[in-house]
Parts: sequence; structure tokens; C-alpha cells
Amino acid sequence: MPPPRPYTTRNPVVDNAIASLVKSFGDEFDQRLLAETIVSIYRLGQDEASTGDLKLVNTALKELRYAFKIFRPYRHLRKVAMFGSARVSSRHPAYAMAKTFGRLMVDAGWTVITGAASGIMRAGHEGAGRIASFGLNIRLPFEQEANPVIAGDTKLVNFKYFFTRKLLFIKESHATALFPGGFGTLDEGFESLTLVQTGKSDPRPIVFVDTPRGTFWDPMLRFFEQQLIHGGMISASDRAIYQIARSPEEAAEHVLGFYRVYHSQRYVGDYLVLRLHRALDAASLRRLNQEFRDILRAGTAIRQGGALPQESDEPKLQDLPRLILKFTRKDFGRLVGLIHRINELG
Repeated sequence: MPPPRPYTTRNPVVDNAIASLVKSFGDEFDQRLLAETIVSIYRLGQDEASTGDLKLVNTALKELRYAFKIFRPYRHLRKVAMFGSARVSSRHPAYAMAKTFGRLMVDAGWTVITGAASGIMRAGHEGAGRIASFGLNIRLPFEQEANPVIAGDTKLVNFKYFFTRKLLFIKESHATALFPGGFGTLDEGFESLTLVQTGKSDPRPIVFVDTPRGTFWDPMLRFFEQQLIHGGMISASDRAIYQIARSPEEAAEHVLGFYRVYHSQRYVGDYLVLRLHRALDAASLRRLNQEFRDILRAGTAIRQGGALPQESDEPKLQDLPRLILKFTRKDFGRLVGLIHRINELG
């Protein structure tokens, strides 16, 4: 197979100028990515893109660039994305729960990201405190001013577009907690579910949080069972992707329990590498191979080992034990189930 054609402007003078422009940034791979980004922008001009299209690309790129800059110093911290209604008052029982949940997560060493507005979002920030809070605010003509906990903080990012904001919520967080809310909460919740189910994001805990006697999420969860699973729209194994909690303590346990033994994952060639906080014993490894052979490529098994050579670019994770497997990449609900089982056995 011939090598892929380089992504260029097809104008040698312009390509050389772009190469010269990026040569002082990062390594060779980063320089290539930066060059291709500039080539894409140049090609928008060649394609005679409309003013509206250019405005969209320009704003989205500026929003992402700034948000990446804000989050970069905090990438080593675990973060939970909290969603819920901006319209509930401090008297609503879910408000107190969200506030307690934020505090519990910070007590466990985590930080909290919300949409920065009032209601559940403010409650999460009140519980977490300003220092451990991040805000991703959306500019709307109503109900979306930043709450006083995060207003004016350097960790508050304002967005014009929902799609850039949603990308940051997923990219920069490690868990999703959904409190009672409206269309926006449902949108973020289904985004998290879809990305995990399709393998477009790393596995994460997704928790629907309700009050102890509440029924807010019950109709939706019944719809999942009666229509989606029984109707063959999703797999029964996709149940593992989400959990329900009826107290802030239970919600925090679901999130923290997901990372009790499991740490993170990475694909290396044909292998999926699951990094663990501690190694499993031989009996546990045998059980995993028996119970999850359906998601392993034929003739392969899960093995335990150390860091692969290709992981040398993550030196802080080198000492973590690994489970190394050839995953079929067909049933990500089962992959989440594997992680739950690892945490149980470990």
C-alpha cells in the first residue's frame, strides 16, 4: 500500500512558509499537526467558504484554544462533570444533595466542573469551593450568568457554542453526575452515554442522582429497559454504562469505586492496555478471561504485565501494573462491565 499523500495546500511556497512557521513548536509530530491545522484554514479560503462558515470555525477554534490553556495546568487532577437544572432554588432537596456531593468529591481529592450558572450548578460549586471548581458557561440571553462562587475566577470559561462546551465537559472530566434537570441536562447525559457506548471516549462512571424517594429518573430508566433494551435498540450489556444513586454518598461511591483498582486505558496498536492501581492475583485474572472471553479476539487472552515501550511518553504512569488484551471493539458496555469486575476482584 502506498504511503498516504501528505496533507498540504499543494502550493510549495505556502507549504514551506507554514513549515517554517511551526518549526519552533513541539516535536516533529506536533509540528505536523500544527501545519495540518493551518493547511485546513488555508483550504477554507481556497474553497471560498462562506463568511458564516469562517465565523463558526474561527470562534470554535478560539474557544477550544483558550479552554485547553485554562485546563492544562490541572490535567493531573480528577474531575467530575456535574449537570442539573439552573432553575431549582436552594430549597429544592436536590440542591442540598448536589452541594454535599461536590464537597464529598473534593474531600476525596477530586475537582468539580459545572456549567457555572445557578441551581444545581451553583450548589456543586458551593460544595466544592472556589479553588476546586471549574466553570464552563454558555452565553445565553437568559438564566446563564456565572454564579457568585465561580464568577471572575480564572477557571471560568465562557462559550458561544454548545458543541465546543460539550467537548470540554467530556475531554476534561473523568466522571458524569446527572442531577434532576431539563433539556440541557438530558443533552449532556445522552452525550456521555453515547460516547462511552460507541468507544469515542474512555470509559467513565455515569451516575443518575435522585433524591431518596424521588422518581425523576425512573421513567427514563424504564424507557431504557422497555424500549431500548427489549426493542434491541441497545444491548443489555449497555446497562453497565450507567448507574443510579439516591444519596450524595452513594453517587460519590459510584464515581470513586470506578477508579478503585482501574486507573485509565490506552490503545497501543492492536492492544488495549488497562492501567491499574494494583495488580490482580492469578485467580482473578483467570476469572476475567473466563467471564469476558466474548470481547477478546479469537485465540487471545488477557495478560498482566508492565508498561509497553510505546507508553514511554507517559512517565508518571510507568510503574502501574497493566492488563493487556486484544479487545474486539464491538461491545463497549461489556468493556465497562470488565472494569466493574476488575474493581470487584481487586
